[in-house]
Amino acid sequence: MLQDWEQFRIGIHDVKDQLRDHVYNHSLKAFAAGDQARDAVANTEQLEARRLQMRELLLAGIGGLPPRDTPLRPVTTGIAKRDGYRIEKVIFQSMPGMYVTAHLYISDDRVSPGGAVLFVCGHGPEGKLYPSYQHVCQCLVRAGLVVLAIDPMGQGERLGYLDHGSDKPFARRVAEHEHAGVQCWPLGDGLARYFIHDIVRAVDYLSSRPEVDPAKIGMTGSSGGGTQTALAMICEPRIAVAAPGTFIMNRESYLFAGQAQDAEQIWPNMSACGFDHEDILLAMAPRPVMVLAVTGDIFPIEGTRRTVERSRRFWDMYGCGDCLLLAEDESPHMYTLPLAQAAASFFSLHLLGKPIEVNTEGLVTEEGSDVWCTASGQIVDDYPDARKVFHENDCRLAQLERDREGLPEAELQAKTISWLGGRIRDPRPVCDLNPRHQRLGSWQGLTLQSSIWWSQPGVFGHGFLFASDNPGPSNRPLTIALWEDGTTRLQAHEDWISGRCAAGEMVLVLDVVGSGALAPNAINGKPLRGVFGTLHKLNMDLLWLGDSLAALRAYDVLRAVEFARSLQGVDVAKIRLYAEGRFGVYAEWAHPLLGNDSVPLDIAQEWESVASWVRSEYYDNTGIGEYVLPGMLRHCDLPDLRGWRT
Repeated sequence: MLQDWEQFRIGIHDVKDQLRDHVYNHSLKAFAAGDQARDAVANTEQLEARRLQMRELLLAGIGGLPPRDTPLRPVTTGIAKRDGYRIEKVIFQSMPGMYVTAHLYISDDRVSPGGAVLFVCGHGPEGKLYPSYQHVCQCLVRAGLVVLAIDPMGQGERLGYLDHGSDKPFARRVAEHEHAGVQCWPLGDGLARYFIHDIVRAVDYLSSRPEVDPAKIGMTGSSGGGTQTALAMICEPRIAVAAPGTFIMNRESYLFAGQAQDAEQIWPNMSACGFDHEDILLAMAPRPVMVLAVTGDIFPIEGTRRTVERSRRFWDMYGCGDCLLLAEDESPHMYTLPLAQAAASFFSLHLLGKPIEVNTEGLVTEEGSDVWCTASGQIVDDYPDARKVFHENDCRLAQLERDREGLPEAELQAKTISWLGGRIRDPRPVCDLNPRHQRLGSWQGLTLQSSIWWSQPGVFGHGFLFASDNPGPSNRPLTIALWEDGTTRLQAHEDWISGRCAAGEMVLVLDVVGSGALAPNAINGKPLRGVFGTLHKLNMDLLWLGDSLAALRAYDVLRAVEFARSLQGVDVAKIRLYAEGRFGVYAEWAHPLLGNDSVPLDIAQEWESVASWVRSEYYDNTGIGEYVLPGMLRHCDLPDLRGWRT
């Protein structure tokens, strides 16, 4: 019987798409507000103000940037001579112990300081040795430009999580970005802060080279490299010319494409602030920009064209509308040779003062130890002091803990409750519960009822109510039960449910949004809770809105308590919460917001602390983003909340 009820589908209202619709509707409102705000920019003074505002908001959302006052300590570990150019194998430290491996391409005829291009890689696991990226760099050096190609963290020679028993430290390509990046969120940080910092230090290195004119540095990259180029366009004013590839679009087109992105590509709260990709472009005006795009991209070409067309007027304000260009190629997602040729000509014109047509014949693909910057092929094997984002997170966490310890307990508690309210309860409009009930049957002397109620406008909560067939004359206690998968995992909790009811209680097994009978339809064909799956995608969209799936679910707990109090036959003074495992965090975050109406809370197999997870170098990241309340560790941790309950 319980097995049958685990397959129950809510039939009195369509709930399968409610989370998607909630996210999409709020996103569309934010996109429209952003368009309206940009449409109101009428002159260069207003443009400069918006440029500064978006930069400050972006940096605030990712925790600011690390200091750049540490020595680069660059070393050249070797030189590979090629036909018409050489590749210097360079390692520098963007922060102490944060080693960046790079190839510096210099043409044989470079005799005086001149133009240079910083090339940043997309998500090819080979990093700077990804074949098409090598070909782009060769096109640029053939145009007479100095080119610095850097490995991103987690790619090329900068893998941080090596399993020497396997060639694949993670099952998914370039998985380190998400693995370390999610651990940044509870600190109030974003992985993008480290990508931007690497770029800033790479520009520092290029500027130090005698072959380079620091005033003539451009930047390009494709896919994830397009993301990094976009970040630099906003945050690094020394970039004189930019060619972001296969990334520029608009947020609406990508929302409906159903795709998710890695952690460094998620910029919290920016959609809520009206940001869109037009703001990436206008950040560069009037400096020259060529947007590189392919028609068959996962980043919709329609969004690319719209963004470029709407942004032209910002260059017109400076009298140089011809400095914003769009180059397209018919191809799936990649930095194609025609785009490389277009970029080489573009950079040559604006950095060297002459247009050039680059010949792509004879391009080579380097591989093997002769082009490694390191002796072993990996930084972590050659440098015992090598650090990665995990270590930076640990330091950031330690400082936050010291900051919290410096506050009086009462002040910390009051600030925490205020912050939790601002994240979980306050942003949501209040609505009537308007519950609907459906009797499902009987089991072992108990009746089972399915109920839905409005948690917030457009989003239902759901639960199964178990109660004795013979309730007796008085009202009964009720326990709200919260565990992963909710009403679709009844058999595993059969003894617990029957035991509580035998003790004279009613039991409400709760489904919070996106779980149990409220699990959404698949958006992109990937596992519901897997990396880049439906819940991952929707949670990342919520982060863009300054919200999170964790906050929605904690609010669902608050509303479930209200629903329980509305039920006939319930002793409202004897309502309690019971939770298991990581789902318990939703109840723990909601509990302080119940205030004087608080109910007892018991948690089995509780999560030790968020800090203990942030300090876990290796962990199971399946669905981990669902349990992250961004910025929480700036205010409290789970042990703090538990101490205040006792």
